[in-house]
Amino acid sequence: MLSLHDSVFLDREQKHNNAQRMEEKAWGLGKKSYICKQKQGAMAETRNRRLPVGIQSFEKIREDGYLYVDKTDIVWELTNTDNTYNYLSRPRRFGKSVLVDTLEAYFLGKRELFEGLRIMELEREWVKRPVIRLDMSRAGAAPDTLRSYLDNAFDHLEKEYGVVPKPTAQLADRFDAIIQTAYRQTGQQVAILIDEYDSPLQHSWRTPHHEACTSIYREVFAILKADDKYEKFVFITGITKFTQISLFSVLNNLSNISFEPEYAAICGITKEEMLRDFKPEIGKLAEYEHRTFDEAVALLTAHYDGYHFSHDNMADIFNPFSLVNALSDSKLRNYWAASGATSLLPKFVDNIEIRLKNFENCPIDSDTLETSDVTGGGAELFLYQSGYLTIKGYTDGIYILGIPNYEVRKALYKIVLPALTLKTNDQVISTQSMLLYNLQLGNLPEAMKCLKALVADVPYSNKKLASMDMEERYRLILSTIFNAIGCRVEVEKMIATGRIDMVVETIHIIYVLELKLSNNGGIHAATQQIRDKQYAEPFKADKRRVVALAIELDDKGKGLIDWKEV
Repeated sequence: MLSLHDSVFLDREQKHNNAQRMEEKAWGLGKKSYICKQKQGAMAETRNRRLPVGIQSFEKIREDGYLYVDKTDIVWELTNTDNTYNYLSRPRRFGKSVLVDTLEAYFLGKRELFEGLRIMELEREWVKRPVIRLDMSRAGAAPDTLRSYLDNAFDHLEKEYGVVPKPTAQLADRFDAIIQTAYRQTGQQVAILIDEYDSPLQHSWRTPHHEACTSIYREVFAILKADDKYEKFVFITGITKFTQISLFSVLNNLSNISFEPEYAAICGITKEEMLRDFKPEIGKLAEYEHRTFDEAVALLTAHYDGYHFSHDNMADIFNPFSLVNALSDSKLRNYWAASGATSLLPKFVDNIEIRLKNFENCPIDSDTLETSDVTGGGAELFLYQSGYLTIKGYTDGIYILGIPNYEVRKALYKIVLPALTLKTNDQVISTQSMLLYNLQLGNLPEAMKCLKALVADVPYSNKKLASMDMEERYRLILSTIFNAIGCRVEVEKMIATGRIDMVVETIHIIYVLELKLSNNGGIHAATQQIRDKQYAEPFKADKRRVVALAIELDDKGKGLIDWKEV
């Protein structure tokens, strides 16, 4: 039996609901009004929360109340080991600079910035130390700009510590004097933080400037080993590893923590951290996408998750730049590629348009991945270090690499398609957009018209494709097109009754494709095979519409001839 209090409460609740329904009916809103109110609720919950989009300053994040994913317990562990010299490789836009900024605040003894964070349970002394920080991403790609950056950085440090350099002093001598003077003035060993050390070397690679830039590195950074008694902690971040410079050849005690299990999540965001720290933003994204909370998590995971940095700790890591941007905008976009992440690919990977399928399930020995120089380690090494591939498995000293997520896959294939067609991206992008639009609508005549145009754009004279079997050539072209427009593609998918040439998934429709050359039965043979092997059956449990397509292709390589929905 209900109490009087319960009865009154329910009566009020019922009156409130009735009034709300009447209001919605009066305004003709119905379900749309409810969705609108849900969105307003999600927006209200996130309105006062600030996400650090594009902010790399730990101090700004903490002082201005931006959301911070707490990594300070890992920072403390890193700074309180016996290793003085540490190197961390992570892809660009993965939070390395925020980490370096956090380390700087810690060594400067800025305890107030760490209040409420995990490090407060670990650190007791909070010693203030001198910090020398260099951001090599600001140094350009030519010897003159590199020397100019170091000259300005050392000039600032000399003024800070009252060092008067000799007129003839070289950069290495000035660096040496700064380290020793900072130690003598404070009585504390120095923390040296070198962020994005490889930026000038990456950008000068395969240019006349590279050897001169390398020589400057050898000259300046050799002093780190000579001054080890004045140094408490040296931390170097980068993307690619150039071993023929003093950072690696002279610092033979440099500890590469990039593959260590305890530091696997020192940069990036784990799924546990995302669910713990970003629930309101995930809820808001779910509302905007008309999805449940769990579906929104699955979408974010497919787009931005999937990175692994240690075979002993295979925790899934989200790209933090993409994840935070997506949650801030409440939109699923390709943020990482749009930030310029693909600009260096042509320098380090030759013929990527015909090699990309080889990187889907790619073995590489542990010595090459963990210790080799990027200039001689092969395309796989560069693709791993720069974030296009990640660790998928490991056995007996062999890593298995693969593409981490949807965002990276689409970025790679968007680069490949213009290379296949021998045209610029802007020449094919409108046709790509129309193809995706019509595939999503299920408008097959228009979709096939766009697909035919894109296949025809791949010239028969493309010498890189000349040695390929004709069916293999078409599979490469079609899978590249579908991947580039953002579909999920599986080539030669095995099912119980046979092997499907290609499965192409959009948001609302699954396309099952059987390809046949004109001299191998063409459209009729493809149609018969789809029916005999019942290729569409395994997908009918999916909520999406399933469309089986028989496609005939010219056996001389001249493109798509005919198609039929089966």
